Amino acid sequence: MISFVDLTNFFIVSFGFTVSLLGLVFAILIRNFDKWEKRFLIILFGILTAYCISDGISQISLVMLGDNFTLLSKVAIFAESLFSSLLMPVISLYLLHLSGEGFKSLLTCIVSALWLLYFILLIITQFTSFIYYFTDDNVYHRGSFYPLLLIPPFLILLVNMIALYLRRKKLPKRVFIGFFLYMFFPMLSMLLQMFSYGILLVILGSSISAALIFYGILRSQVEREVSQAIKLSEQKLMIQTLQLRPHFIYNTLSNIYYLCKLDPKKAQLVVDDFSTYLKKNFSAMAKEGLVSFEEELEHAKAYLSVVKARYEELIFVTFDTEYTSFRIPPLTLEPIVENAVKHGLDPDSDPLNILIRTSRGAKENIIVVENTGADFTIQPKDDEPHIGLTNVAERLKNLCGGSLDIKKRSFGGTIVTITIPFRRR
Repeated sequence: MISFVDLTNFFIVSFGFTVSLLGLVFAILIRNFDKWEKRFLIILFGILTAYCISDGISQISLVMLGDNFTLLSKVAIFAESLFSSLLMPVISLYLLHLSGEGFKSLLTCIVSALWLLYFILLIITQFTSFIYYFTDDNVYHRGSFYPLLLIPPFLILLVNMIALYLRRKKLPKRVFIGFFLYMFFPMLSMLLQMFSYGILLVILGSSISAALIFYGILRSQVEREVSQAIKLSEQKLMIQTLQLRPHFIYNTLSNIYYLCKLDPKKAQLVVDDFSTYLKKNFSAMAKEGLVSFEEELEHAKAYLSVVKARYEELIFVTFDTEYTSFRIPPLTLEPIVENAVKHGLDPDSDPLNILIRTSRGAKENIIVVENTGADFTIQPKDDEPHIGLTNVAERLKNLCGGSLDIKKRSFGGTIVTITIPFRRR
C-alpha cells in the first residue's frame, strides 16, 4: 500500500517535472533572448527535466514495481544524483557570464574540484554500502555516512553564494535576489535532507528554485515585449515625422510665395510659424519619454497659425488651457488638431471652430479637442489613414498609461478626449 510519504513524493516529483518541462519548452520557443542566455536556459531546464524523470522512475521502481527491479532503482538513483549535481556548476558559469568574467577563474576551479569529489563519492557508492545501498528485495537504505555525499554539493552552493555576494555590485538588484533565492532553497533542503529521511526535500527545493526561475523568465519576457512595443511605437513616430504630408508643405510654401508680394510682414510671420512647426516635428524624433504639455501646445499653435494664413476667415480656435503642468508623449496634440482641420474644414460650408481645453480630474489630466464640421474616428473609412491617431493611442498607452477617446458631437464634428493618469512620485 502506498503511504502518505510516497504520495507526497510523487506530488513533489510531478510538480518539479511540470515546472522544468514548461521551462524547457519555453526556453526553446522564447524569442528576443541573447543566444548565450537561451542556451543556458535550455541546458538548465534540460538537466532539471532529466533530474525529475530519473527521480520519478526511482520512485515508481521502489514503491510500485517490487523485487525484480533493483537494477532499475540503482540506475535511476545514480542518474538522479548525477543530474542534481550538474545544476550547481551550471549556475556558477552563468554567474560568471553575467558578471562579465571569463570561465577560467578561481570560482570555476573550486566548483570543479568539489564536483569531481562528489562524482568520485557517487561512483564509490555504487560498490559500497556506507553511503546508501539496496537490498535484494529492492529496498533503498541510507548508510552511516550518507551526509558525506551531500557535503560537496552543499559546499558548491555555499561557494556560489559567497561568489554572488562578492559580485553583487556587478549585477542588477533583481538578478542578485533571483540568484540568491535560487541557491537558498536547495541549500536549505540539502541541509535538512542530511538529517531527515522520507520526503524528497532536495528535489522539493530544486523544484521551488525552478519555479522561481520560470517566473523570472516570464516576467523578463513580458518586460522585453513591452519595451519592444514602445520602441516600435517610437519608430512609427519617427517614420510619421519624416513622412510629412507633401501637399501641406507645398501649399504652405505657395502661400508664403504669394504673401511675399501681397503682405511681406505676414509672410514673415508665416515663415516663422512654419519653421516652428517643422522644428517641432523633427525634434520629436530625438525625444525619449514624455514632454511638457506647453511644448505640445506650442507645436499645435504653430500648425494652426500656418493653416490660418491660408484659411484666415474659415478657422476659429479657442484655447482654454490654463492648466498645463503635466507631461505627455511627443506629437500627441498636434496630430489630433491636424485631423480636426483636415476633416472638419470645408471652404463651401460654415467656418470651422476648434476648442482646445485642459483640466485636472480626480486621478488624471484631461485634454479635450472639440471641432465642428465633419466627424472622424480612429479607424479610417477610406484608403487614407487618419494622421497618427492609432500611433497616438498606442504611445499614450505604452508611455504613460493614458487613453484616447473619440466621439461624435451632437450637431456635427468630433470630441477627442485624452486622459493621462497622474504619475506616482
